[in-house]
Amino acid sequence: MAKVIRQLSASAAIAVAAVCTAASAQAESGVTFTIGAGARYAPSYFGADHYDTSPTAKVKLNSFTLQGMRFGSDDPNYEKLGPNVHGSFRLVGGRNSSDYSEIAGLDDVTTSLELGLGLGYQAPQWGAFADMRYGVVGHNAVVAEIGADWKPIKTENFKLSIGPRVFYGSGLYNRTYFGISPSESTASGLAAYSPDGGLVSTGLELSATYQLGNDWAVEGKLNYDRLQGDAADSPIVQQGSREQSSVSLMLTRRVSFPF
Repeated sequence: MAKVIRQLSASAAIAVAAVCTAASAQAESGVTFTIGAGARYAPSYFGADHYDTSPTAKVKLNSFTLQGMRFGSDDPNYEKLGPNVHGSFRLVGGRNSSDYSEIAGLDDVTTSLELGLGLGYQAPQWGAFADMRYGVVGHNAVVAEIGADWKPIKTENFKLSIGPRVFYGSGLYNRTYFGISPSESTASGLAAYSPDGGLVSTGLELSATYQLGNDWAVEGKLNYDRLQGDAADSPIVQQGSREQSSVSLMLTRRVSFPF
């Protein structure tokens, strides 16, 4: 009998411990982001043939946990294979037209923040995505981007990918960055121009990430884009360049906020 009591007591203790552990896990809630900051060397404005260095930033949602239910992962090497829905973010620098003699007289363009959603598919050696964003700050226009990546190198600490990019903008987007109103034409000497929406650019992106432990990483990107359609026909681009290349380097950190 004593042996049976000891066994029952041990079983009860294990059960209580399991319940406490589960309750503790259910009580854990929070969100984990990857944030980053760095520098980008790119054309001074869309269509320019000269370059400036400017700050760049990144925000990515890694995981969301609510009462023990987790979406995503805190693992920096985690990659969900198959279809996915994800957030999309882009910060677009402004244009101070008076700084550049060739476009002096055009209206300035403020910095824009684009937020949106995307659909994607990830396989071990390749991936593809289609994103749509809205300029919640700044241009207040709709943009879309589609692309694919081949991943020739993927180790625990280093990842390299390369693939094509196609970018679309609404009429408002194209008029913001490539349009010239009659009053701007008078002030700048450039011909008035009102582009429609559609294909803005096609290009290629090379991306590399080196992991510095679990929380820190260095990310680098090299982009080549060629302006297309109404964007390429803009007088702003005609006196500048359709070829738009850029390089960026960023330090990122994974941060968690419990609640």
